[in-house]
Amino acid sequence: MQAHLGDFLAIAFYLVVGVVFAVIPILLSHLIVPRSTGRHRDQTYESGMETIGSAWIQFTAAYYIYALIFLAFDVDVLYLFPVTLAYGQYAIRDFVEVVLFVGILSLAIVYAWRKGVFEWKTKE
Repeated sequence: MQAHLGDFLAIAFYLVVGVVFAVIPILLSHLIVPRSTGRHRDQTYESGMETIGSAWIQFTAAYYIYALIFLAFDVDVLYLFPVTLAYGQYAIRDFVEVVLFVGILSLAIVYAWRKGVFEWKTKE
């Protein structure tokens, strides 16, 4: 019973430390950041340049599909690093698996390309 209590205390400690590390920067930024007032407060700011048109524009669905494809490939590439470090006595088999994985990912890119996801159509 004491061993389980120690495990729960360790988990509670990490939970408290995680919450503290998340809350402290938010509180510090709330205390330190200067407050702005005036007529320019609600204007859109983009790299110090004056905005052209409304900030409320609608993006096409292709923009979101492009973003999801990027996110999926970004995460998938992260899985390649541990696989390359875990090569063992079956290096040939592991290499073939990685090539198949990258090949399937490449097919997804080709499919998106054929569907026109990477072509940006602008409105006049």
